[in-house]
Amino acid sequence: MSVALTDQDKLTLRTAAYGAVTLMAAADAAGKPHKAATDGSIALASATGLVGHVLAEYPKDMKLDGKSVAAIADRVLPDLTAAMSLLKGQDPAEADNFRRTVIVAVEAAARTHQGRPGPTVADMTRKITEALDAA
Repeated sequence: MSVALTDQDKLTLRTAAYGAVTLMAAADAAGKPHKAATDGSIALASATGLVGHVLAEYPKDMKLDGKSVAAIADRVLPDLTAAMSLLKGQDPAEADNFRRTVIVAVEAAARTHQGRPGPTVADMTRKITEALDAA
């Protein structure tokens, strides 16, 4: 199946994916947020398929600089759901690819700790997963 994404669709996918990593880094503010952001971004850069091509484009058009975690979440969580809906409607395999890619990035960002992530990071992981599954 061929997927035709508009520039706005691509922006939504990039904002959702990189925004999820941004939220994970923000949730880890007391720990190692830069390491979380780096590890999550490396995971996104390792994506394959259509999703990999979209995420490989430089994300200069994203707006992820909210004044609070809540402001960033207000943008990112709906974009995660919208990205899944968009891809499910055009190519369910790419929707699965996108979901797996974001989950791997979130897990990579959460692994900056020895042992289990703290409750704030765990809760942000849950919120991101729920947004992905809401579509």
